[in-house]
Amino acid sequence: MLDYRKMIRPEDVYQIGRMGKAHGLKGEINFQFTDDVWDRADCDYIICEVDSILVPFFIEEYRFRSDSTAIMKLEDIDSADAVQFLVNSKVYLEKKHQEELDDEEVSLPYFIGFKMVDGGNGKDIGTIVDIDDKTDNWLFIVEKEDGSDVMIPAHEAFIATIQKEERIMVMDLPSGLLDL
Repeated sequence: MLDYRKMIRPEDVYQIGRMGKAHGLKGEINFQFTDDVWDRADCDYIICEVDSILVPFFIEEYRFRSDSTAIMKLEDIDSADAVQFLVNSKVYLEKKHQEELDDEEVSLPYFIGFKMVDGGNGKDIGTIVDIDDKTDNWLFIVEKEDGSDVMIPAHEAFIATIQKEERIMVMDLPSGLLDL
């Protein structure tokens, strides 16, 4: 449940898509998503960036158009004119919704901000700062202590354990991978 007494902080959310154009005359809008966690976790609201402020909107209904697009109707937005302020806005979800899912169902963007540790020697690799999803083989972009970045394959075979509470991902990496 959404708590109206607290402000939504950027570190508590992650981007799951972007609003497209208005659809029809009744306040529906095209939602282009990169992560369907809002559907899998049965969320009743999404968060949109409006004038650089994170604002929650309750979902009245939605229907899928494809595996990356949905038509969404938000509460209290009842016309094509009323929904225009959301066109092209970024859409976020609170990270806590990912925590409700099993580890196998969690989306990779959820792990941005986690500390990555090498399971072989217990040393910190760095902090996951981004996900490269431009190819079929996704990569964790990890910022090391010295400020440089290293790319680590985001493959489940390399993930030894995930400690959600501590926000730590322990990796079993092939020897020499970090030396590339």
